[in-house]
Amino acid sequence: MDILLILQVIVLLGAIFVGIRLGGIGIGYAGGIGVVILGLALGMKPGSIPWDVILIIMSVIAAISAMQLAGGLDYLVQIAERILRSNPKYINYLAPTVTYVLTLLAGTGHTAFSMIPVIVEVAKEQNIKPSAPLSIAVVSSQIAITASPVSAAVVYMTGVLEPLGWSYPLLLGIWIPTTFIGCMLTAFVMTMFLNLDLSKDPVYQERLAQGLVKPAVGAQNMELKEGAKLSVGIFLVGVLLVVLYATAISKIGGKPVLIENVIVPRDAAIMSFMLAVATFIVIFCKVETGKIADTSVFKSGMVACVCVLGVAWLGNTFVGGYTEEIKTLAGDWVKAVPSLLAVIFFFAAMLLYSQAATAKAITPVVIAALGITAANPGDSYMLVASFAAVSALFVLPTYPTLLGAVQMDDTGSTRLGKYVFNHAFLLPGVLAIVFSVALGFVATALF
Repeated sequence: MDILLILQVIVLLGAIFVGIRLGGIGIGYAGGIGVVILGLALGMKPGSIPWDVILIIMSVIAAISAMQLAGGLDYLVQIAERILRSNPKYINYLAPTVTYVLTLLAGTGHTAFSMIPVIVEVAKEQNIKPSAPLSIAVVSSQIAITASPVSAAVVYMTGVLEPLGWSYPLLLGIWIPTTFIGCMLTAFVMTMFLNLDLSKDPVYQERLAQGLVKPAVGAQNMELKEGAKLSVGIFLVGVLLVVLYATAISKIGGKPVLIENVIVPRDAAIMSFMLAVATFIVIFCKVETGKIADTSVFKSGMVACVCVLGVAWLGNTFVGGYTEEIKTLAGDWVKAVPSLLAVIFFFAAMLLYSQAATAKAITPVVIAALGITAANPGDSYMLVASFAAVSALFVLPTYPTLLGAVQMDDTGSTRLGKYVFNHAFLLPGVLAIVFSVALGFVATALF
């Protein structure tokens, strides 16, 4: 290892470390500084900016923000709260189910924010440590990105895999059940083997004695805006149209399902459909467009875009400088042990902070390393099976929903450790990815 490579690795990890210390949007800022240093001081050509990923995130966030201002998210939270309170003792299973479904429909894990206070309340009422359902729910909201038909990660991977013989409906048919079952198996393990008795948590007892724990207040009767239900209906119709169109332009057995001459590709279709959804919500639900930028979803979504811009650009710059070396290593390792691709995805996602950016940075390199082509798609099953591993955004305790869960759990059971990695989300996150990837290999073996 020469001195130049050592310096480049130091800059890569240093920029990420500074970003973690800054928190939030600072991760994106620090990524930009890393690109500057790698380019101007260490001679690395700046990598590609994942514009398609950023634009898909922006368009989906635009639609969800309009729905939030119309009261649609309040309506969904109301439904989710009823589900959680209908069988509160099963909150460890219901909480991740709710956040999984919300992310599946919305294409962003930030929708989990709205469920965190409800999960904490229901857990306290059942004398269950909120850390258990919260950690599984946050992890589920991240993993569901790899199954959402409107997420940038799924759009990218389906575009890569379709020419290799994997149709859009087939991929969703693999990713949705394997990731959901993986999350449920994680909930089972956490429920069966962890001490969930809140009353025996010393931190909780200490906070309770200091008067820092709010008493459970029960179900909240939220007054919905007039257009709340309509906005949800418009959004769900938009998601359905995205799925139908993406299916119509996909190919099964080399033949198009419905549309042969595709004029509007899948990523452009999702962006235009989501912007159209936002337009209809604004018109029919009488939303004031000037207030959309003030919504919490819009703010968190734009922060996510800056983070993807900075960190993914930094990662692509470094990966691009060592493509041939990575190809050689990936080719040797993954051919010998296919599941190692999931490990590569896992550690890349931990640093690149985005499912879509990770997939876009690593997948082309792996495809080239393994010699995967349309004429020789044999090893492409590894990409399908390992895709869930790009969701390892929980390893470093910096993701917004993760931090939100820590801050909103007034019992203190959801906490960060002294050594960065020893936090409440690491174990359920690793388990969920292991289960999802293992099930992915089983599922791909059937096709």
